[in-house]
Amino acid sequence: MEEQGKSTNATALAAFYRREQLHPDKTYLVQPLAGGQVREYSWREVGDQARRVATYLLSLGFPPHSHIALISKNCAHWIVTDLAIWMAGHVSVPLYPNLTADAVKQILDHSEARAVFVGKLDEWNIMRPGIAANLPRLGLPLAPEDAELQPWQDMLDNNQPLQGSPLPDPEQLATIIYTSGTTGMPKGVMLSFRNMFFSANNCLRLFNISDEDRLLSYLPLCHVAERQFVEIASLLAGETIYFADTLETFQQDMQRARPTVFFGVPRIWVKFHIGVTNKIPARVLDTLLKIPLVGRVMGRKVLTGLGLDQIRYAVCGAAPVADSTMAWYQSLGLNIAEVYGMTENCGYSHLGRPTRYKKGWIGLPNPGVECRLSEEGELLVRSNGTMMGYYKEPEKTTETITPEGFLRTGDIGEIDNEGFLRLTGRIKDIFKTSKGKYVAPAPIENLLSAHNRVEQVCVVGNNLPQPLALLQLSDAGVHEAQDNRQQLKQGLAALLEEVNSSLARHEQLSCLVVVKDVWAVENGFTTPTLKIKRNVVEATYQDQFEDWSVSGKQVVWQEDQ
Repeated sequence: MEEQGKSTNATALAAFYRREQLHPDKTYLVQPLAGGQVREYSWREVGDQARRVATYLLSLGFPPHSHIALISKNCAHWIVTDLAIWMAGHVSVPLYPNLTADAVKQILDHSEARAVFVGKLDEWNIMRPGIAANLPRLGLPLAPEDAELQPWQDMLDNNQPLQGSPLPDPEQLATIIYTSGTTGMPKGVMLSFRNMFFSANNCLRLFNISDEDRLLSYLPLCHVAERQFVEIASLLAGETIYFADTLETFQQDMQRARPTVFFGVPRIWVKFHIGVTNKIPARVLDTLLKIPLVGRVMGRKVLTGLGLDQIRYAVCGAAPVADSTMAWYQSLGLNIAEVYGMTENCGYSHLGRPTRYKKGWIGLPNPGVECRLSEEGELLVRSNGTMMGYYKEPEKTTETITPEGFLRTGDIGEIDNEGFLRLTGRIKDIFKTSKGKYVAPAPIENLLSAHNRVEQVCVVGNNLPQPLALLQLSDAGVHEAQDNRQQLKQGLAALLEEVNSSLARHEQLSCLVVVKDVWAVENGFTTPTLKIKRNVVEATYQDQFEDWSVSGKQVVWQEDQ
């Protein structure tokens, strides 16, 4: 670690010090508490607490660059802790707050964590057995009651603020992010301070962001998208971060924040859409939106109800999004830019420009990003955001990064003559039917998931004559199934015919299967970022694929089998 001035300022920690000096009393973090109360933290307060906790970490005598774990839902002290770990010269290792005890143990062991910070959690009793007894456990203010957690307030009261402004070498390892992984053991992606600064700083060049902007943090901060788009970007640009408290208070949290910049995964945008159409019939709303003056007023009213009326930049990423979803928000007067990236390149690759929207295409390469397609059609990208490698896995690192420094994304894509990127699927997801035809499931799933009665979709078809789609119904779909299943069945049959009419013959679905299971993180069907684990879905239902495929029914209810 070096004192500021003796090293480049191109790190997020240096950016924090600048913000701390520039406007120490400006509100940086806004934390909701029980009973509708709110606690605001200024840049000065965040710096003071981070320095005191850094002093405590140094008192533990760990070697420089030790790995310190952090398990918590999003909260103000998640960011304070991250800063403290960096100030102390260590490496942060964040974990998802909804892992099983076995998964926690696996990551803590693999990362060789020296200590673990425990924060806001819903199921601490489930996760707790995964932490070794000899590992120091340090509690954040919103941590569960546990006598074995070192209280945050004790760390503040018994330690003086760290003196000076220690800075890391930009090439130094800053964090290890364990990918949520749709298959197998998560891989530890090593990102340097330079990786993180480059990606956030260049992304900010694409937007006119200032310290007057507001963010709502609700997606897991241990995911690269939220880490870069919210935490690192705020350190550089000085935005105020509001935190969501619970799922039940989300709408209230949105109204409090009135975010001006908002990042959402496709399922969030779809849920907003479904929530609106549950209150206002889609046909009625669509008709009103098409009336010139009325449409503008109505669109604004809908956005205000969602807490999205102050949005200047709306971004969607982490999974493919349906064109129909983008179009619906455009009809309200909100343009959503699609972003593409992955943990291995700090989430920094391509972005849809608000002024250069192209239907069906993600967007153009970000500044400083080179991209090309391999002979097999795999997208390869290269930038200063590319990871240092996978922790303890040099062979996988070599497999993933070419000798020329290009990252193998695992995505099949197309690039047009203007440089716009379109993805058609993951290499590992493409399957071959019994007729020898290859099918990419993602584009078909996008078409199906645009329906407001559909919550999640998984298209399968390996060694089947034709693919079929497994569906989990949305809340609205569940209610309709209870009230009038025949009507829902007719609607889904019409959806099947509509989707099949747009597909090549070998891609057309034999049927839609409504499954009775709920696909969730807790039962292993989805990752912590809500991506479906195809291997789990296929293993669960594969014995019934053939029967469903030859049933002769357009729509099959699993519970009827």
